Amino acid sequence: MLLAEDLTLLLLDDDSGRFTAHSSLDAALGGALLAELALGGWVVIGDPSGMFKRSTVRPTDAPAPGHQVLAEALAEVAAKERSTNELVTRLGRAAKEPLLESLAARGILRRERGRVLGLFPSTTWPTADATHEQQMRAALTDGIATGRGDERVIALLSVLSAIDMAHKVLPVDGLGNREIRRRVREMAEGDLSAKAVKDAVGAIDAAVTAAIVTATVTSS
Repeated sequence: MLLAEDLTLLLLDDDSGRFTAHSSLDAALGGALLAELALGGWVVIGDPSGMFKRSTVRPTDAPAPGHQVLAEALAEVAAKERSTNELVTRLGRAAKEPLLESLAARGILRRERGRVLGLFPSTTWPTADATHEQQMRAALTDGIATGRGDERVIALLSVLSAIDMAHKVLPVDGLGNREIRRRVREMAEGDLSAKAVKDAVGAIDAAVTAAIVTATVTSS
């Protein structure tokens, strides 16, 4: 399972099959893909440079990943040099539908077509088999409770922290929302979080901030 597939399951409502995070969804999914590519050695994220202190991403000589969604994300990286801030949104927007289809093909989600108000076509993706998601959630909530986790647990929690969703999708018995947010943030910023994850999370933060600023300017 890709980090972005796990994130997709966390941000989908199991019953309605709709996403719970809309404004930051593209950046979050793209950040998860970028983190996966960097952790797997397929790309290198450069140090911030230039007036705006932006990082760029370049592919390595490693063989292409076997997962189609990840391979397409790598091809996008290789097509043109872009900053991480721009790249995460592009990657997430392009991968959203393929990620859902990949999960449905394995029987984890179920595609349901319908109409809104009886007129407009819509597609939802309710859960068909919750086994993997339950196991993944258990590992993540244990990580929050103990402050420890493997590379993938920390990566997922870091992405959720960047879009401020961890406390909403991962309740932990005995911990309030503020404490969950604090613990997840500390794990994301701590020594156990790989540089690749921190770089991807920084890109998500920048992309979400830019989206908020653009929406504010447009509405005013």
